[in-house]
Amino acid sequence: MATFQAAPTLHPRLLSRLQEARSRTDELFRLLPASSVYDRPIAERHRMIFYLGHVEAFDWNLLAASLDLAPHDAEFDKLFAFGIDPVGDGLPTDTPSEWPTIAQVQDYNHLVRNRLDEALGDFRASRSHATTLVDGTLLHVAIEHRLMHAETIAYLLHNLPIERKTPQAGPAPDPRPAPEPRQVTVPAGIATLGQPRSGDNFGWDNEFDAHKVHVPSFSIDVFPVTNAQYLKFVQAGGYQDAKFWSSEDWEWKRSKRLDHPYFWMSRSGSPSTSRNTRWDYVGMFGKIPLPPSWPVYVSHAEASAFARWAGQKLPTEAQWHRAAYGAPDGTERSYPWGEETPGESHGNFHHRRWDATAVNEHPAGASSFGVLDLMGNGWEWTSTPFDSFPGFQQFPFYPGYSANFFDGKHFAMKGGSARTDACMLRRSFRNWFQPHYPHIYATFRCVED
Repeated sequence: MATFQAAPTLHPRLLSRLQEARSRTDELFRLLPASSVYDRPIAERHRMIFYLGHVEAFDWNLLAASLDLAPHDAEFDKLFAFGIDPVGDGLPTDTPSEWPTIAQVQDYNHLVRNRLDEALGDFRASRSHATTLVDGTLLHVAIEHRLMHAETIAYLLHNLPIERKTPQAGPAPDPRPAPEPRQVTVPAGIATLGQPRSGDNFGWDNEFDAHKVHVPSFSIDVFPVTNAQYLKFVQAGGYQDAKFWSSEDWEWKRSKRLDHPYFWMSRSGSPSTSRNTRWDYVGMFGKIPLPPSWPVYVSHAEASAFARWAGQKLPTEAQWHRAAYGAPDGTERSYPWGEETPGESHGNFHHRRWDATAVNEHPAGASSFGVLDLMGNGWEWTSTPFDSFPGFQQFPFYPGYSANFFDGKHFAMKGGSARTDACMLRRSFRNWFQPHYPHIYATFRCVED
């Protein structure tokens, strides 16, 4: 495979990071035996074979024009360019035989990498149409898109049965008790959302422009809601009482016959509300007794129901920002703990673990108001529908990245999970999902006005 000999204008550090990002997805695909490549662990997502080709096809479709590269397999370029929703637009049916063979996809991936690497190594920044390549924007997009998919691939693998993936060491039981739930008061102040367009830092289109929001005083949970806390909601019959659910959420819950979080499994046939029911946590590579101190992973619908049961609410995006990045003196931090680059002591992120850890595991990551576990260990739901900021401008090379989801049916998420790369822990980064999707590493905390 060709190696990079980058011109200075193509940011050697970004080219190195692209290689690092590739190693992340390569490592994940090595956990997928050939016999499982055509599995579809989540009905709302493609078969795994799609993702094997998608991360390379995306890079090709993003970078080829700026590198004056002619297509070599237009059919695969189109097939694997499609996004996360497997509906319409010429995708194969759900029949594995209608997808390409593994060897065909691997040959395509190999050729894509070689052609891109060779062109990036020989690049000359004289062509005006290559501005977004020269300024680093397209390379940032390629890197972060791949790292986002590294997280997607991780939770897809999580949803495969243990016997359908390459064996690894399972999670160790963690019987530590959950910390006592408590809240802190965050005084009224300013939360700055987004980032200024004039800066040199990369951001996705939904991260612009920076704007200030006045946030009245409120109280917020010091820790994300733990399995131990959520168990009380389950045992109290929260899944059987419609008054805690919106009508739409209740119908979804009823149709799916849900009576507990997706990552939990009962060891017996006892009703979920029984205090005698013993629960396991289904980890990436094995089950363990439900860890009381770990954050609970739930959908937005389930998080909202718990908050109503508790007489509280989910935080708005602005409240979450204020609690995470604000300070009593009116200043704002780059990270909850300050300006220091994210490190292992600050939280459970950057691919270090397959599963969660205790919500009080990383006191060094606390915000100035004493709120813990804000970065990593699980994306945090907010009550704010995902939408544009004032001054929003679509990426011309990826117009639907954010705008396709400004539909009032997705909610903004903040923080990150154990599988989130550290580069996406910047203050302005935003994630989003629809409210009836329980498969991701998503937790929450509550607020009171």
